[in-house]
Amino acid sequence: MTMPAMQADATARPPRIGLLDTARGVALIAMASYHFTWDMEFMGYLAPGTAETGWLKIYARAIATTFLFIVGVSLVLSSTPAVRWPSFWKRFGMIAAAAAVISIATRIAMPDGWIYFGILHCIAVLTLIGIVFIQLPLAVTLVFTLALLAAWIIDNFGTPGLLRSSFFDPRYLAWIGLAAMPERSNDYVPLFPWAMPFFAGLSFASIAIRTRLPHRLATLGTGSWWPARLGRHSLAFYLIHQPVLIAIAYGLSLLVPPPTPDPAETYLRQCNSTCVMQQGEALCRSFCQCTLGKLQAQSLLIPLQANEIDVQNDERVQTLVAECSAEAE
Repeated sequence: MTMPAMQADATARPPRIGLLDTARGVALIAMASYHFTWDMEFMGYLAPGTAETGWLKIYARAIATTFLFIVGVSLVLSSTPAVRWPSFWKRFGMIAAAAAVISIATRIAMPDGWIYFGILHCIAVLTLIGIVFIQLPLAVTLVFTLALLAAWIIDNFGTPGLLRSSFFDPRYLAWIGLAAMPERSNDYVPLFPWAMPFFAGLSFASIAIRTRLPHRLATLGTGSWWPARLGRHSLAFYLIHQPVLIAIAYGLSLLVPPPTPDPAETYLRQCNSTCVMQQGEALCRSFCQCTLGKLQAQSLLIPLQANEIDVQNDERVQTLVAECSAEAE
């Protein structure tokens, strides 16, 4: 291929890549399977905390990572050779509106764990950030991607809490991702560390677009597969699937009621799933077992689970939490 032809390919609009649609469709199916696990837990068929611990926790993170990587790739492809601003703002508006609907709906239905910054909120904000980076030299995007990777390594394997502060704990700042103990949410996907897979996709696609890789991938002929067709309607699927799945779980609960959960087991799973977001599993097991014992000794466990105790202001709860925190450390 001659040099002028290569330059023409680099500036031409990339073809639709069926493989990318297929990957997005497979990720949607995986997401639905995980959410159904959450629904079964919500209805009482699985112990509380099941969907947020063990291999299911890894599964959920792998799905979110895949989605955000694909979002980064897709943004580059849709913005080559130039940003099509009407299409961009239309797509952004749909995502932002869907995120707002989810926040409002969950605030009404689940006020204790409503989604104030979930996967759609993260995608919306990263889309705005990403469109700026697309206009910059590729080297800037690569350096920023490596900086995010370095920050993630420090946060997970370096000095604990070095990058985090309680200053970011309130919801209006927790979306940044530097909170020490963010307020609970049923879907919490802050910018850090989740910008990392997005920028990895942005970097990968920005490099690939300078080669003939998109054209080679477009010839694989996967666009007619049903996961690819599903992947082309990802936002609609995202909004529809969860009401359908939770309706199925609810219908099942009417036909075959779930077993009554053990209060102690329920508390330990909930405590551990919340604690491990910020602390090591060994420390959390010690802390949760300690608080369970003290709650049972003071006959506070059942009232606590029935929401008859104001956890934030009850001195008995605050005292035993402080005592168990000191013992766990």
